[in-house]
Amino acid sequence: MALEHSPVTGADELRRAASGIRLVDVRWYLDGRSGHEAFLAGHLPGAIFCDLDTVLASKGEAVTGRHPLPSPVAFAAALGTIGIAESDVVVAYDDTGGGTAGRLVWMLRSLGQQAAILDGGLRAWSGPLQHGDVAIEAVDREPHAWPITMLQELADLDDLEDSAVVLDARAPDRFSGEVEPVDPRPGHIPIATNLPWTTLVRDDGRLATQEVIRERFAAHGVTSADDLVASCGSGVTACMLLIAAEYADLGRGRLFVPSFSGWSSSSRPVATT
Repeated sequence: MALEHSPVTGADELRRAASGIRLVDVRWYLDGRSGHEAFLAGHLPGAIFCDLDTVLASKGEAVTGRHPLPSPVAFAAALGTIGIAESDVVVAYDDTGGGTAGRLVWMLRSLGQQAAILDGGLRAWSGPLQHGDVAIEAVDREPHAWPITMLQELADLDDLEDSAVVLDARAPDRFSGEVEPVDPRPGHIPIATNLPWTTLVRDDGRLATQEVIRERFAAHGVTSADDLVASCGSGVTACMLLIAAEYADLGRGRLFVPSFSGWSSSSRPVATT
């Protein structure tokens, strides 16, 4: 698939198209390490840094989750400040295989902008790295409303059609409630089933083949992304389920933005297995 249409691109394809690409580093760590410090220590040449907490999320009530969507106005302003224009073709990467870069890619694609993750992330790049910060020229962007594929309220799950499948992208021990490092209660949304996003990624950080991805979704009852609702801890790694589904030609699913962080902050029941 051509770079401008696919949600995933490889390092070789990136090199061939580098002159027309805006590279974005979206490293972020649940354990509190600084993604920006990692960026300064070494990043793809010409890449700019995008902070998950301040650009790709906002602050809200606990039931909106740990990473609620920014308002359209705030998102447009933040992207403009770090130099991402509406006309840019964005390739985003991290060092986990897409766990955080996928959030930027999904948000941009949801608004109609061309964007893809770098398959394999930082590990896939064999060339030299650039160190230190980079000069950024701010740009103006127009705000655009979030589409209905962004489910931003807990009550949105109450209105799902019978065919909908809610897949939780977290690790099995968090889904089961065995461990819970950050959210108010352990467990999962009762109607959700577990498809860890990492099971769609190979050992080298690249996505599995389209055939394997389709098989793993089908094992959970998803043969079309029309039925897919992706969740996780805070609506970040869930984006990789949606990107993988689109990459495997299943179509575009929906993101449950509050995810379990919002759900577990409410009085709604949780399940453990």
